[in-house]
Formats: sequence, C-alpha cells, structure tokens
Amino acid sequence: MDDAPLIAGVELGGTKCIVMLASGPEAVHERVELPTTKPDETLAAIKAVIDGWRGYAALGIASFGPVSIDPKAGDYGRITSTPKPGWAGTDVARRLAARYGLPTGFHSDVVGAALGEARWGAAAGLDDLAYVTVGTGIGVGLVAHGRPVDGLTHSELGHVRPQRLGGDDWSGVCPFHGACVEGLASGPAIAARSGIKGEDLPPDHPAWDGVVHALAQMLHMVVLTGVPRRIVMGGGVMVGSQFLFPRVRAALRQSLGGYIAIAEVEDVDTFVVPPALGNNAGPLGAIVLGEQALRAG
Repeated sequence: MDDAPLIAGVELGGTKCIVMLASGPEAVHERVELPTTKPDETLAAIKAVIDGWRGYAALGIASFGPVSIDPKAGDYGRITSTPKPGWAGTDVARRLAARYGLPTGFHSDVVGAALGEARWGAAAGLDDLAYVTVGTGIGVGLVAHGRPVDGLTHSELGHVRPQRLGGDDWSGVCPFHGACVEGLASGPAIAARSGIKGEDLPPDHPAWDGVVHALAQMLHMVVLTGVPRRIVMGGGVMVGSQFLFPRVRAALRQSLGGYIAIAEVEDVDTFVVPPALGNNAGPLGAIVLGEQALRAG
C-alpha cells in the first residue's frame, strides 16, 4: 500500500457526502463528512476540504445520479434527471476537475461502491460483481473485468418495473415511474406505505413482503445480465435490516427456479452478501476511480 498513489475522493450522496484523502482502507489520511444541501453550498464545502490537502495525484468522484459519464457528451460530469430538488443539471466533475487540474475519475455512487468492495471488501479478488444499494434510492453498479460496465450511460436497474405480488396495486412513490423497484422498496417507499420508517418497522410487518419481492425481481434481472460473480447489497435499508438478507436470498432462488445452474449463483448465501467496507465503500470506490483516471493518463 506504501507505493499506492494518494488520491482525493468524493462520494456525493443524496443525504451526505464524504470527502477522503487516501490510498486505500489502511491508509486513510483524512475523512470528512458533510451534509448534502443545495448544490453551490455543498460543492463549496467539498472544495474547502480539498483545498486544504496537498500531495494527491488524482481526484475521484462517485455521485448520486443519474449522472452523465460520457466524456464526449456536452453534459458530461453533470447530474441529470435526479428527483432530488435543485440538483438536476448540476455540474460536478468538470467543475472540480477544472479547479484542481488533475486526472479526474467520475461515475455513479453505486459503481464507486462496487469498485471499492471489489478491491478491498466483500468481493475482494473478484473482477465481476454487482453492488446494490437500497436506501433513499435504489441503484445497481456493475463491474466486469475490474472496470465499470457502461456505454451510453450507467445502469439504472433500480427503476425497472418488477412483476407485482398478486393483489398488490399500490402505486409506489417514484416521481418518474411510480411502482418501479425504487418506488416500491426504497426507504421513502417503506415509510410511505407503512407509515413507519424502515428502521422502526418490525421484521414481521407485512410491508416487508412487497420489499422482498421487488428486490428479488431486480436481483433476478441482475443475475441474468451474466456479469456478477457476487452481489453485494448495501444501503441503509439492507444494512439496517439484516433480517432481509435470508428473505431476499430465498426469494431470488425461488424466482430463478434453478435456471442459472452455476455453483456461484446456486450457493446463494455467498452470492448475495452485505458489504464489508460499511460506510467507506463509496468513498474508497472514489479513490479507485481516481486511480483509474491516473493510470489512463
């Protein structure tokens, strides 16, 4: 780790952001947590932290989205059609890159977390994985051969429309799609449906049935991409409700129906796992993004 370059990393989340100066989990020089408020206010706070640092070789940014990740696009580096008030169209990557004049890596927060968990966490040693966050929003970050899986843009599998439970016609809370996975199983969806925040909802509450079903449907699709050798599930809902893991695993197994007869997938207890890096998966993923930008020149 002594030979690893020092990177400034930013995980920009919908509720908070973490700014980290590090070369890896055993070499975190500084970690600063900031609230995500208005765009100009939040970015000014991030700059104030980074301005005080010296000796880093690159910058990595993992941001909530959707974000524009095509460097050739006119809106590259911006947050695009986010439901977060005031943030749509905000320039993040180009603004910070211009300030510091260093190689800058930019991607979604879930891809960042996937890269962090692949390098140092629950998928260490695996080049092909998915990171699923279930919290204020729901997103999927795919990594294959150690690189983010993307093209025109990054995946937005949290907004697929799942097969519904029989008799369930609740409209969901997504402002774009109503009853997509995010609209049915995110933290705000759980609270809207049950009238109780997820962290206070008893494990036997019937609202969890719809959450488990929607998440399993999404994981079914993730498996069928053929990419992940492991699925790491993080975010406040999953990490704060560990009883969901065995339920989601069982529902995924039932949904797949034995179709993917591969040992890694069939051993569902080791295929769907919690994160090992905890709240540092995202910012450490931003460090990896900065490293990749540095290597790319």
